[in-house]
Amino acid sequence: MRVRILQPAGLALALGAALLGGCGSSAGNGVAAKTAAQIVASATAAADGAATVHVSGTITRAGQPLSLDLELFRGKGGQGQITLDGQRIALVAIDPAIYVEGNAAFYRRLVGPAAARLLQGRWLKALPSDGDLSALASLVHLDRLLDLVLADHATLAKGATTTIAGQSVIAVHDASLGGTLYVATTGTPYPVEIVEPAARGGLLLLDRWNEPVTLQAPPNPFSVKQLDRHR
Repeated sequence: MRVRILQPAGLALALGAALLGGCGSSAGNGVAAKTAAQIVASATAAADGAATVHVSGTITRAGQPLSLDLELFRGKGGQGQITLDGQRIALVAIDPAIYVEGNAAFYRRLVGPAAARLLQGRWLKALPSDGDLSALASLVHLDRLLDLVLADHATLAKGATTTIAGQSVIAVHDASLGGTLYVATTGTPYPVEIVEPAARGGLLLLDRWNEPVTLQAPPNPFSVKQLDRHR
């Protein structure tokens, strides 16, 4: 099953999502007896009803590994970090604002050397009207990530049951594109793991389903408009 990342237009980074998993009760939920298409539909419905989720792992985009460690909160935003080309980028999204914090190299690439000097140890804030940077919010937007991951598949084939991190799961393989989706067979049938095709080698784990997530804006950030005067 192919996994895609929404690529922000115009951002000079190769940003290439994901979703959820959870624990359930010991009672079987019946999903293992369904067809491959029905399993994916059940997982999609379960994910659509989620409030929060933790997404972690690595996928490959534009030939580069993109690591994710994010907490997502439906309708509110998310937080965590991504690592791209060896650079760690911290993200906090509280709709409609997106806050990012990176090292000097990241800031130079994003805003230029003069503006980057002002951002040493500071967060940068953007709004939807600010363009490129605000597009990063799609990485921590639960609804968009659900659509991008679960809606993108071709011919499906039902696989075997197995266990991931103590959770009983059923595999669904994308027979045309490669990759595998694992869905919980106990409790609510959440997606638990997504494995990219072998050529990409990525794997995303989905856990802490519906656990509390508290979002807090970073203190004293620079805004994109403030930096415009220094470019």
